[in-house]
Amino acid sequence: MAADPPLARRHAACVALAGRAVLIEGAPGAGKSRLAWQLLQRGAWLVGDDLVEISAAQGRLWARAPVTGKGLLEARGLGIFRLAGPGAAPVEAVLELVGGPPGDRLPEPAVEEILGVAIARVRLPAEPMQAMVVALNTLLLAREA
Repeated sequence: MAADPPLARRHAACVALAGRAVLIEGAPGAGKSRLAWQLLQRGAWLVGDDLVEISAAQGRLWARAPVTGKGLLEARGLGIFRLAGPGAAPVEAVLELVGGPPGDRLPEPAVEEILGVAIARVRLPAEPMQAMVVALNTLLLAREA
């Protein structure tokens, strides 16, 4: 019997668009679920919210929700919503929501290693939300070609 592949668990939201996903990380209350909700309104699918499991296969990272959180999104002050979504999706980038004033208009991604796979990590201010939606859509569609 083969051993299960290693998993990394991240406190994050994860949404997919056009078959690619982005992890949204940040401190509690930074707006991860709110940003995920805004992206869902623009055609993205929920992969996971609050806790996301990451695995590596064939040089790529894959995200999925734990069984207990699959399809659930918590909207602070509104409750928990059940949503349809993919079982898993390949991760293109990690977006970290940070406090403070807006930084560079086009921030350069850093590189992070998760489970031996290098992935882009972009730090963006938690406000304004609209700017982050544009940035995320750009990241999600970056590898079309």
